[in-house]
Amino acid sequence: MAALTKDLGIATAPPTPPARRRKRSFAAWRWVILLIAGVYFLLPLAAALRFAGLSAFGGVFTTPGFGSSLWLSVKLAAVTWLITMVLMIPTTVYIHLRLPQLRRLLEGITILPIVIPPVVLIVGVLQVMPLALRSSVWLLAIEYVVLTMPFAYRALDAGLRAIDVKTLTEASGSLGAGWLTTLWRVILPNLRTGLLSATILIVALVLGEFTMASLDLQQTFPVWIVLFDQTNAQISVAASIFALVVTWVVLMLITVVSTRQSRRGGGGEVTLFSVAPRETIGN
Repeated sequence: MAALTKDLGIATAPPTPPARRRKRSFAAWRWVILLIAGVYFLLPLAAALRFAGLSAFGGVFTTPGFGSSLWLSVKLAAVTWLITMVLMIPTTVYIHLRLPQLRRLLEGITILPIVIPPVVLIVGVLQVMPLALRSSVWLLAIEYVVLTMPFAYRALDAGLRAIDVKTLTEASGSLGAGWLTTLWRVILPNLRTGLLSATILIVALVLGEFTMASLDLQQTFPVWIVLFDQTNAQISVAASIFALVVTWVVLMLITVVSTRQSRRGGGGEVTLFSVAPRETIGN
């Protein structure tokens, strides 16, 4: 065949190199990167486990203040997530639909909690809050809402950019659905990935935040770990490892629950006909 094409003067493309070597080299580099990352993250954990010892983990649960501080952090994470979602979801959707020219301004405003140090934020909040709220533990949840705002907004904004919000809203409205129905049954099912990312970021931040809680004189779980470190370092290290495991388990549960709901709902596909009355569809 090669001789025939040469006699006829037909130009043939050079043979393509085999792709197995590329795949093998790419897989090798990937395993090297995973090995380096595993050593970087697991080596300190192994050292902490060796320092604390297995006996220290049993003493964590019987230490005074362990259960109350952990429960307080979990409650703050739940309240912070609820307030953040109620505030950020309608705001982000409205900006995408009605005021897209203000998107950059909102991005600049939401980045301020990262630029401003937490110490300055807590001092400013304490100056403007009424006296009745300063001594309340829920003031810390309000402060966490401000602190998690940059991460929640960017996660939701990325999820909204991945879908055509304007077309979905107009199609839902043409089928007879109101604004709340469109938000609940059309936009939110297509925003599951952004909601999951925002939830993971909020929970991880609240369960590990120390500065604001200590300045507010609230004994959350991270504050309890630091305070107890002055009396028993081994139990404090064991509690830190326990906090890491609990946070990881909570995030994995959030991921699993969201994945199962997405599969039951058909992978988050748009079902506009389910939001409209039957007589509207029939017409």
